[in-house]
Amino acid sequence: MKTIYLSGPIMDENEGGAREWRVEAGRLFGSGFRLLDPMRRKFVDRQVDSANEIVEFDLQDVRDADIVLVNYNKPSIGTSMEVFYASHDLGKFVVAFSPFEYKDCSPWMARYCTKIVPDLESAVNYIETHFSE
Repeated sequence: MKTIYLSGPIMDENEGGAREWRVEAGRLFGSGFRLLDPMRRKFVDRQVDSANEIVEFDLQDVRDADIVLVNYNKPSIGTSMEVFYASHDLGKFVVAFSPFEYKDCSPWMARYCTKIVPDLESAVNYIETHFSE
């Protein structure tokens, strides 16, 4: 079973917004993939004593994943770092969904996301088509 890391904005995102699409991804994928959701941990942003842990746990999830699914709904430093690490350093397949037209995407996201599609459903369909076992 392939493992997918769910990357996307958390900091400065209301909890519902950060969690909602990840829950929907779980519903859409069903039991065909193992999902790694960083929201499963109970860290609080901007607490100095947890900052290193947040980053290290997220990077470990990226390492453990076969595929990274990215919610690219707004610029996010952490999401961008995860995308770069997954694609550039680890050679992972990175699928993003975004409301942005290609011309409005950051060149860095366009370069290091393997595929960008317009919505979560399209991303799930793409992954299921190309990575189901």
